[in-house]
Amino acid sequence: MDKILEHINFTLPLQNPILIFSIVLFIILFSPLALNRLKIPHIIGFIICGIIFGPNGFNILSRDQSFQLFGQVGLLYIMFLAGLELDIADFKKNQKKGIFFGMATFTMPMIFGLATSYFVIKHLLNVAAPDGDILWNNNLNTETYLTLATILFASMYASHTLLSYPIVGRFGIAKNSAVSMTVGGTVITDTLALLILAVIAGMTKGEVDSSFWIRLVVSILIFAFIVIYIFPKIAEQFFKRYDDSILQYIFVLAMLFLGAFLAQLAGLEAIIGAFFAGLSLNKLIPRISPLMNRIDFVGNALFIPFFLIGVGMLINLQVVFNGFDTLIVSIVMCAVALSGKYLAAIITRKTFKMSKEEGEMIFGLSTSQAAATLAAVMVGYNIVVGHTANGTPIRLFNDDILSGAIVTILVTCTIASFATEKAARKLAVQQDRLDEDMTSEKLVDRILIPVYNPETLNSLMELAVLLKAKKSAEPLYTLSVANDKTANTDSIAKGKKLLEKAASIAAATDNTVRMITRYDINVTSGIIHTIKENYITEVVMGLHHKSSFADSFFGAKTDNLLRATNQMILISKSIQPISTIRRVVIAVPEKAEFEAGFVKWYDRVKNLCKQIGATASFFAHPDTLKQIRVLAKRNKFGVETRFEEFDDWDDFLMLTREVGANDLFVIVVSRKTSISYNPSFEKLPGQLSKYFASNSFIVLYPDQFENQNNEDNI
Repeated sequence: MDKILEHINFTLPLQNPILIFSIVLFIILFSPLALNRLKIPHIIGFIICGIIFGPNGFNILSRDQSFQLFGQVGLLYIMFLAGLELDIADFKKNQKKGIFFGMATFTMPMIFGLATSYFVIKHLLNVAAPDGDILWNNNLNTETYLTLATILFASMYASHTLLSYPIVGRFGIAKNSAVSMTVGGTVITDTLALLILAVIAGMTKGEVDSSFWIRLVVSILIFAFIVIYIFPKIAEQFFKRYDDSILQYIFVLAMLFLGAFLAQLAGLEAIIGAFFAGLSLNKLIPRISPLMNRIDFVGNALFIPFFLIGVGMLINLQVVFNGFDTLIVSIVMCAVALSGKYLAAIITRKTFKMSKEEGEMIFGLSTSQAAATLAAVMVGYNIVVGHTANGTPIRLFNDDILSGAIVTILVTCTIASFATEKAARKLAVQQDRLDEDMTSEKLVDRILIPVYNPETLNSLMELAVLLKAKKSAEPLYTLSVANDKTANTDSIAKGKKLLEKAASIAAATDNTVRMITRYDINVTSGIIHTIKENYITEVVMGLHHKSSFADSFFGAKTDNLLRATNQMILISKSIQPISTIRRVVIAVPEKAEFEAGFVKWYDRVKNLCKQIGATASFFAHPDTLKQIRVLAKRNKFGVETRFEEFDDWDDFLMLTREVGANDLFVIVVSRKTSISYNPSFEKLPGQLSKYFASNSFIVLYPDQFENQNNEDNI
């Protein structure tokens, strides 16, 4: 047996990369399964496994360069996701709250830290050099050392890491205002804390002068310009030109790490760059999209667990018992870190009259000390500011503070995970109730997508996925119609391939598809029978390609379908990926508010805006605008909305001045028997094909009351 295994090295810690990676994957797999029964957050499970399997436990795994690399990637990924999933519209609306919380969660721990750190540092210095005989470096003295060490020590409490943010994503409340506010506040407090770190480190080395400040300010401004202004423009052009899912994901990763590196060049920490990289791509990656699904999956399945396991490997529980000073420092650090963050959360909650659950969420997300704390304590530990008479180095932070920081990371991460999960469960339930109250109809949206043109399939499926109600359990319905007289093997095989491709696109967004192949006398009849048999509520179709000059703009099939159905029908023409749309312009006819499907189409359009991060501009008659404003106040989609009067459809072409290159133009029309029908609709085909040829648009026919239309109209 020994001879069989002699070529494999089983000495601890393990060195075989295949075996190491296999063990890590099994930890990632079984840790959540085991802890689910105990109702312990997954994050804690990964950290505990890091303690057990790491160098301070059974020493099975070492925290080598691979763990450091994957751990760094995981940390950057957390901050990137925070920026990517931030509800920018909500944050703009509540930016004062975010700034207030950022300053509160920085100031409160700083005050507590300054009040306690001075005495801790002074006591530890007296222990290290009882006679006070110290040879200081760089013209430092005792008082200067105490001041610098105290400020840096206090700044450690001010920073925090969004370690429990994956819990928020798992419960689907990333766009909650409390979460957005906390994420925004995190950037403020971490930036300030890390700036203090850079300045203190420079002062201990005698490098802080006027040129230091000029260099720092200029480099930060250049970084902000590149990431906030240049990144979105590059990404927009890339997404317009390339639709390959693998290329898009690699591009996103490249932008993430480029942003992190640029932050380091500017003198900031990489986590700040990762957050702003996510923020710059926020509006270009819809929350419900194949690309976002891949980003979430890879991060939560691999990179983030690696980071958490690596955090556990740093923790050595034995250091608490190394001496009385270590124990006292650990207790003080935990107490100050928790009380400062808790007080900041309470002050913010009471100032803005937020709910108890939102206050708990703020506390949970802002409590964990990890990345910035570890960075500060390691910098402080590695800076030698002097020597005692016997040659013992005096560090800015000694071993007791380093050990106390490790204990603080464990305690705060544990409490933060439990607090976040508890609050997330409550907020998720509240959000579900709010969604039900906001929705005027039952959550039964059965969307049918007839597939016949491979060139429009991707855009139609993406549109259908974005239109689908978030809580709907219904699948998407895809239909391929074969003429029962002329169908042949090739046409049937082509239809099957299109159905399978549609199912693949939907599966990438965690949506299921019911594929339907139907034989009928013609396409229109097949669609109508499918609508009736499956209780379809809306149809998403591509614009008809004219086969001859005599064909109508929408095609005879579409015209017949409109006459024979009452369901909402959306006819889409896509010029660019929907993720690159920045604004949705909606033209609404007079008396549209009296139609049966008025609220429904409004909800669909506003939900589409929210998913792709676009603003909405409504152009309608003043009376219709009043009703739209009522819906805007009732339904809190968090979409920035403008209202413009437009009551002359004979002057429809004036909207060419309003619809820009990156706008989606939605034209709400109606069937001839409807109350909101306008004869000017007859001119729309020619106007759209001539004056809006370079724009993406959707012609939307709302639900109508049941009438005499039937299959005789086919």
